[in-house]
Amino acid sequence: MSARPLDHLVMPVTDIRTARTRLTELGFTVAADAVHPFGTENACVYFSDNSYLEPLGIADARKATATAKAGNQFTARNKAFRTRRRVEGLSAIVMHSDDAEADHQRFLKEGCSGGDLLEFSRVMKLPDGSEITPTFRLAFAADERSPDVFGITCQRINVPSVDRSALEVHANSVTGIKAVILTEPHPSDFLGFFRQVVDNHELSESYEGLTIRSSNADILVLNEAGAREHFGLDVPADRGLRGRAVLFSVADIAETETLFGVNAIPFIKHDGMILVAHEPGQGIPFAFSE
Repeated sequence: MSARPLDHLVMPVTDIRTARTRLTELGFTVAADAVHPFGTENACVYFSDNSYLEPLGIADARKATATAKAGNQFTARNKAFRTRRRVEGLSAIVMHSDDAEADHQRFLKEGCSGGDLLEFSRVMKLPDGSEITPTFRLAFAADERSPDVFGITCQRINVPSVDRSALEVHANSVTGIKAVILTEPHPSDFLGFFRQVVDNHELSESYEGLTIRSSNADILVLNEAGAREHFGLDVPADRGLRGRAVLFSVADIAETETLFGVNAIPFIKHDGMILVAHEPGQGIPFAFSE
């Protein structure tokens, strides 16, 4: 198997308007709001490495609840996350797929399926005002020891090639996602889970945790010592994968720092990175480095 690329991160937020304001203040270009047919909505941030952030809000609470009860794993897990945590955060790591049906069958075989396959279409508005209606097919992977974070593989069907370059230019000079930082007291317990989600058996393991390499970003699963040393994060001792930070690649860290100063964004410097604490609309802490 060869490692598939990170597609996007699902980040539940209190509401999309707050997310748009906060992400814009942080120097991100935010796409137009989009509504899913099952009650959720997003306002995505796209990067030139073909990954993106998906701040996830609730557009229609009744529809989201009804589809969750009907077996829609996306809305069901989003509802469970919000009920359990009552805060914003990171709920899913989504990898690109060329065949979500095959992924679903493999997850079933390996005992890590997170529920039924999901296929849907939605209208997407482009920067020039035109609209397309792409179709998505999702396969879900889950580990019962980790209710907060699950895996998805995402296949796009009959999606035309579109120029979204205008959405990939950001005032903070971010070019992509360098790493996703998760924590868990015993990272090695999730080796098998990530091997299936990322399609990569070449994982690095150390006393501080795991490094899972996708073709465009790393997934770091750190224990308490690793999280504190590398990112200055204090980590609760409870079990289960928890999203702790997103590390972005930037073209010029000086530009990032200058922008944060102009926009009055509090930050600290740690080990060559700029760290920005979580605020409403942001999901989890952000880190920036060249």
